[in-house]
Order: sequence, then structure tokens, then C-alpha cells
Amino acid sequence: MSITRMSQLFVRTLREDPADAEVASHRWLVRAGYIRRVAPGIYSWLPLGLRVLHNVERIVREEMDAIGAQEVSFPALLPREPYEATGRWDDYGDNLFRLRDRRDNDMLLGPTHEEMFTLVVKDLYSSYKDLPLAIYQIQNKYRDEARPRAGLLRGREFIMKDSYSFDIDDAGLDESYRRHREAYIRIFDRLGFDYEIVQATAGAMGGSKSEEFLAVSDIGEDTFVRSPGGYAANVEAVQTLRPEPVDASNTPAAHVEDTPETPTIDTLVAVARELFPEREWSAADTLKNVVVKLRHPDGSTEALAIGIPGDRQVDAKRLEAWADPSVVEEFTAEDFAQNPALVQGYIGPQALGEESASGVRYLTDPRIVEGTAWVTGANEAGRHMFDLVCGRDFTSDGSIDVAEVFDGDPAPDGSGPLTLARGMEMGHIFQLGRKYAEALELKVLDPNGKQVVVTMGSYGIGVSRAVAAVAEGTCDDKGLSWPRDLAPFEVHVLATGKGEDVFAKATEIAEELDAAGVTVLLDDRKASPGVKFADSELLGMPVSVVVGRGLADGVVEVRTRSTGDRVDVPVADAVGAIRETLERLG
Repeated sequence: MSITRMSQLFVRTLREDPADAEVASHRWLVRAGYIRRVAPGIYSWLPLGLRVLHNVERIVREEMDAIGAQEVSFPALLPREPYEATGRWDDYGDNLFRLRDRRDNDMLLGPTHEEMFTLVVKDLYSSYKDLPLAIYQIQNKYRDEARPRAGLLRGREFIMKDSYSFDIDDAGLDESYRRHREAYIRIFDRLGFDYEIVQATAGAMGGSKSEEFLAVSDIGEDTFVRSPGGYAANVEAVQTLRPEPVDASNTPAAHVEDTPETPTIDTLVAVARELFPEREWSAADTLKNVVVKLRHPDGSTEALAIGIPGDRQVDAKRLEAWADPSVVEEFTAEDFAQNPALVQGYIGPQALGEESASGVRYLTDPRIVEGTAWVTGANEAGRHMFDLVCGRDFTSDGSIDVAEVFDGDPAPDGSGPLTLARGMEMGHIFQLGRKYAEALELKVLDPNGKQVVVTMGSYGIGVSRAVAAVAEGTCDDKGLSWPRDLAPFEVHVLATGKGEDVFAKATEIAEELDAAGVTVLLDDRKASPGVKFADSELLGMPVSVVVGRGLADGVVEVRTRSTGDRVDVPVADAVGAIRETLERLG
């Protein structure tokens, strides 16, 4: 090894936050000179940041290799045809970077590489004897995010580990999935941040069983739920328990009432209390009908009406996951004008459904079961219908589970009330099944000599995102604070004085640490102690050693970044004390 000197290191720390920094990890990684912005959502990796990134990659490689997966590398620039065969050329919509070469061939920058993995196995393997197989890569990925933000947490170019398993049957896929899942647990345990494994939806990836590994964080873009009994899922995957049907034999016939000035659920509840004060009314007694527009991958559009209890909103992410690969759009005033059967603000089930005058498909929340009675729009301005009973007075075209999830809602598995939390997606594993293999005709001969379609699993980890996630979870108001296994250097030696003896002793300690196999950053700059201390805290190495005024008394100061502990140790014992400190840090 060799000692890295700050006088020669390609780094410039900044005293001001970058203007576009929204989260702590973005702020500190830029200020500490780990990354540098090139364009929105696109960053250069500078030497310190690259060392952290390589440490994350090392951990990922070690655990993937341990389960027998083999590393490959595909190009980032890819042809259109395989993605067209699987439908993802259209399914990805505007998120896909598309371009043309000089011969006018359509190309793309890879968002993920399922197609490439499938085709390479198709080209090289033909028998069940070749399987099972697991191959992986660590590669740049590209998605044209509408609003890239938060530095490395949501970029347009990012680094991802994606791996794929290939098996002859579903039992083999189950085993491959289990092995990958266990490897992921070891990876995230080693990365060191708090995470949760949650049930998930597969989205544009397709497939059946799906789980996400979420870094628990208040700034996470994903909402997930967990219960005391161990249930965990992102909100998109939560399934609402459907209540039992209700006996509506004593419910009065539906009746229309004047409800002027009731543009909101709250105003409707207030009027209901005035009209019928003998009962307690709440928003949960109302049926809200929300109309949206779906834009399908082929460019066609469809109106969709969603009926949900009035005390809840449609959760945008749940709806997007349900609609994928179609895109959800607002149903505008112009759209209402083109469908006069829908009276905006007063839409009722009578005007909805594929067989109704509007022809708008109508799907209802699972809580809206046969026999339940509701207050809802009468399809007339300023009027609502009371005691409208599901199954007696109206039906829907089906069910849709996209209402927001509340704290205290029952877990689908009966394991107790749900609690909401926030997290960042760090890993996602899928049982893809045969979707891509069928589309690209990946078949092998089975033991009976018959051709069978291979079944696949897909397993992704956000490698560059992991750098930001660790930084987010460990930083403080002074800067970064890396765990030992990920830090660019284990020890930061600071020479804080003007005398040659200070620099000589700092260099000597650095050389001894280097000889002992410890990675060392030596601050040998002609800068003030204050500047060096500030930079040391900003850069965030696990342990720092201050060689300065204490040298006259035969001591140096050993600092632990994560705890703030400072200990004076005799110069002769410095290397031993530093190594002991590192051992305690893991």
C-alpha cells in the first residue's frame, strides 16, 4: 500500500452548500469533494467518492460470488429490438433514453438489462444440464427522471448491480430466490444502515413474488407499513381486508336531498348532520368518486372512475403501481365537457360503469361491499343521494385497492395494526418467471428431450445509491462519518503545527499504520489547525490522529468520528491504540 497525502489529493472542500441540495447526503458528498454535479441527476465521481463506491462494489461482489453467481458486463448502449420484443420499449415511456445512430437505427441507454441477460444465455446454453445459472453485473443505468433530485438518491445515470437466475422449473426458481435473498441480507447487514424487507409490486419488471429492501429514512421517497407481528410491505403492495357483506334489509330506499354549497366532503358531512341530526355522520359515511385518465403505452386514453370512502384519498403511488405500464393523468375540465353525463363535484355511481350513459369504467374500493349504504353524488349540481346501497342500488365493474393506508389499519395477515414509515429503495428482488424467456424464446431441453421455457429471477441493488444512503444515515451537522468497511481511508492523520518534528512524527505514524495494513490519509498541507480539523470532520474517516501541540508532552490525540470520543495516548503507543480503536469499530 501507500500513503495518500492531502497535499497531492485531488479534492477541494467547500464551505457553502450546493444550491440544489435537498438532503444531507447530497450536501455533504458535494461539499467534501466526493462527487461533482455535471448536469441535473448526473455526477462525476472524484477520488474519495470513488473509493467509497468501490468498497460498496467489493461487498456486493463478495456476497454474490459466495452464492456462485458469476460476473459479466453488458454495454450501456443497446439496440431497440430486444426491448421491443418484451414490450419495454413502449412500457418505459418517457423514462427511457432513446437515440439513433448514424445509420438511423433506434438505440437506447439501458434502464435494466433483463433482455441482454436472457439473450446471452439463449445464445450459449441449450440444455437443462447447464442450469441452474446465476450471473450478475455492476453497470451504469439510465432513466430520464422527470425531476432528478437528492444527489445520488435519484439520478438519471446511476450504478446498479443486477443479477439474474435461470432455472428449469419453479422449484429451482424458489431456491435461487432464497439464495439471493440471503445474500442480500448479508450485503445490507455489512453496509450497516437500518433496513426493512417489505413485500412489493413488480411494476414494469413483471413477475410474481417481489420484495424490496428499504433503508429506513425520513427522507425516503417510499412509504411502507409494518405490524407488530412482522408484516412489512410498501404501500403499493398492501392489500385491504375486504369486510363481510352487510344486511341492508332495514336500510331505507335511496333518496335525493338538496345539499347546496357542498364542494368538499367536510361540507357534505356538515349538511348531513343538519338534515339528519339523529345519527353521527363522518367522512367515512360518504362515497367519493374520483375520475382519472389512463394513457396506455400505445398512446390511447381511457377514463377511469374510482369509488372510495370519503375519509380517504386515492394514493398516487398505489394508483400508479396498479396502472403500470399505463400512465395516470388528470381528468381535466375539457374532459368533463366532453362527457356531460358526469357532473363535476357531484358524480354518483348511477352515472358510472361500462354500461352506463357515461361509459366510464367504474372500480370501487374493497371496503365498498354488498349491503353498505353511502352518501354520494346524485349527478345533479347541489344534490346528493342518501342511503345508496351497494348491490341493491348500484354495482361496479370491479375492485381497485388504491386508497391511502392509515396508521392503525389492520395488517392483511392479521398480525396487528399497521404503522407507517418512510424508506429508500436499496434493493429489489423478483421472481420474473417466464415473461422475458417467452418473449425472447429462451428454451432448453428438459431431461425428457422436450423444449421448455426457462424460468428467471431478477435481483437489483442500487450501488451508487447505497453510498448516499450510508452517508445519509451516518452524517451529522459537521459532515460525513463513514463506517470502517466503507470509508475511503480508515485513519486520517493530521499534522497540526509548524515544526518539522510534527510533520516528521505524523509521517512516521502514517507509515507504521500503512505497514500494518491500515489505509491512511495524511494531512500534510500548510494549512491552519482549524482548517484541518474542519476538513477532517467533513471528510468523515472513522478515526483521526492529531499530531500537534501534545507532541511536546509525548502524546497524540486519537479521535473517533462516529462517537466524538477523544483520547490522548503516548506517541509510542499510538499505532496500537489506533488499531484497537479500529477493531472496536468493526
